[in-house]
Amino acid sequence: MSKKIQVLLLTSSMLIIAFVMIGSLGVHASGSSSSGDVTLKHIGVYSEVLYRVRAEYVEEPNMSAVTNGALHGLLESLDADSSYLTPAEYKVFKQKKADGKASIGATVSKRFGYAAIVSVIPGGPAEKAGINAGDIIETVEGLSTHDLSLAAVKNHLVGEPGSRLELTIIRTRKIEPQKMTVVRDVVTLPAVQEQLTADNVGVIKAVVLTKGKAAEIAEKIKSLQKKGAKKLVLDLRYDSEGDEEEGVAVANLFLGKGTIGTLQGQKFEKVTYTADPQKKITDLPLAVLVNRGTAGAAELVASAILDNTRGDVLGDKTFGEGSVQKLIEVPDGSALILSVAKYYTSNGKVIQDTGITPNILVAANDDILAISDDDDSNPTDEPQKVQPKEDEQLRRAIEVLKNKAQKG
Repeated sequence: MSKKIQVLLLTSSMLIIAFVMIGSLGVHASGSSSSGDVTLKHIGVYSEVLYRVRAEYVEEPNMSAVTNGALHGLLESLDADSSYLTPAEYKVFKQKKADGKASIGATVSKRFGYAAIVSVIPGGPAEKAGINAGDIIETVEGLSTHDLSLAAVKNHLVGEPGSRLELTIIRTRKIEPQKMTVVRDVVTLPAVQEQLTADNVGVIKAVVLTKGKAAEIAEKIKSLQKKGAKKLVLDLRYDSEGDEEEGVAVANLFLGKGTIGTLQGQKFEKVTYTADPQKKITDLPLAVLVNRGTAGAAELVASAILDNTRGDVLGDKTFGEGSVQKLIEVPDGSALILSVAKYYTSNGKVIQDTGITPNILVAANDDILAISDDDDSNPTDEPQKVQPKEDEQLRRAIEVLKNKAQKG
């Protein structure tokens, strides 16, 4: 690499970092200068480090790779949902957004530096391939997810129907990573399900809270009440897909007053979601089931019910996903996906990375297959089927509801 090209790369790197770190200073010009001084100090540190790398590293460095790595680390140090996309990655991102009609049917986030499966859609490609909530994706198409932004990981998950995706999965009780192939497909989101138990408890199961699901849940509530339901269980376990505002609408079905949650950020005008009494449709005693696969809109529902003492929340602590991202294009053709606001519970607690802790903790009991811990077992052997265990979390929810009276 010539000295002229090295200087050009160094200069462009500094300009990109400057764009990222002080692009908003003009908006805050009326404020104190201390924030700007600190920012400029950090830019100076970055410039010095970059100069030393270029001048003194053991061999001639690939400055483009150094810059991309620095920007990737900068964004990921903020939170799991913020991402830096190189010009090439951003080009693919836009193409996949327009043409990618098939996916693996799973919600993915980043935890501990790697991509993690939050939940899978029942009957979707991921479930058919044997992928479970809680699995860690070590590699996607031969690339380590530790080195990829969340947006870049998601780029790989979508594609043409019938196309194959190669993954390496790490899971508990398995020493070696497992290679898996998922065939992408157009995923059909499951409808809301209803069930009336012998105790006249209506159980409503929602796997996603995408647009229109609040209306579906409302119809299920009315149907169950007509059938004689005296109490309700809203099952939001492994519900991690959806729109937080749809979560607000679901919570409002049970709340006639009070704050459902808030949304705010440094430059994001605060939004307060307040229950509309005209949208409440039931006063039946309520229990909400959640677990580690409950995320996003479903967490907002659970927190609203809990904070407003409308009902009990049972199960495991939720995943902790509740932020809004903004796409910012950079002049060199790259892009930032930056978290600009976070959702908070009505009690003012942030949901992102914190999750919702149930007021009644009930450990999951969802093992359906017998898993061998024997290292000598053949990994191609089919696991032995065993009798499904009782749904302890649901059983406990129904038990808790037995002594609840309808609110007037």
